[in-house]
Amino acid sequence: MTSAGFNVTSSLTLVGFSSLSGHSSLLFFVFLLMYLFLLFSDSLVIYIICSQRALHRPMFAFVASFLLNSLTVSTLIYPKLLSDLLLSGAGLVQVSRTLCLCQGFFVTILGAASFMLLSAMAFDRYLSICHPMHYAVLVTPAKVVLMLLFCWMLPAILGGVTTLLASRLPLCRAQLNRVFCDLYSFVSLSCGGAAAQVSEIYSVLFTAVIVFSAAFLLFSYTRILFICLRRSRSFSSKALHTCLPHLLVFFNYTICVYLDLLLRGLQSNRESDTTLITSILMLLVPTLLNPVVYGLKLKEVFTHVKRLLSCRRDS
Repeated sequence: MTSAGFNVTSSLTLVGFSSLSGHSSLLFFVFLLMYLFLLFSDSLVIYIICSQRALHRPMFAFVASFLLNSLTVSTLIYPKLLSDLLLSGAGLVQVSRTLCLCQGFFVTILGAASFMLLSAMAFDRYLSICHPMHYAVLVTPAKVVLMLLFCWMLPAILGGVTTLLASRLPLCRAQLNRVFCDLYSFVSLSCGGAAAQVSEIYSVLFTAVIVFSAAFLLFSYTRILFICLRRSRSFSSKALHTCLPHLLVFFNYTICVYLDLLLRGLQSNRESDTTLITSILMLLVPTLLNPVVYGLKLKEVFTHVKRLLSCRRDS
């Protein structure tokens, strides 16, 4: 059915899978192994943080929340991706408009929440290192809960409004050159003044969240660096070692998001394999590195991981 030249179909086509159809079986097992690794590694680190009383501190509460956020994103994408790979051998993969919007909503808000959680970790490290005498008063359990709720609720509200506006748009195209849905790509399928307005709202709101989070994070770590330069070498080494995992994850996310947005802007509405590759990298790289970085680089967590795995091996 059409209206004023617009397509109001209730289903969309993920044409990215047409480029992968010749390797769908291999990619299915590769993605399955990655998903199982993520389930195991994220759950292991979260379990260790929750079960060890010595790790019941604000920094580890933020780490566990961040990994839970990453695990939720993976669970929203990987199972659907695996089922689509099985179906892609028979042709292009169809997805309902409603399901695409739901997936785009959760991917968007959890992605924005990841940046906000990283900025909350940076603020926690800033208070711990730069104001150690007042840290226990400034960062109470109640305030940690409020910060976590804020990190999830603000993106949820912004994403909800954007998704509601996007759901009302008529579509002039019905093909996404992606392997999963996101709001930016969904809005790009529409055309006309309404689409431009929604796209602008989406860009401004979520860019503001990400830019503010990144600026706040960089400010916090810059202050930490200045403090470390004026303290002893042992103090500086210990402080920077606790900050390194958060910085690695932050730059990992930032580079992936920047490359994705850059390639989208350069290629505009043209469909290409490069856009498809970036969408896959956006899915794989950040989620795979998170448990590795926090499991290996945080000494307190790594010690308990080794102890737990060695006990299971001995038994």
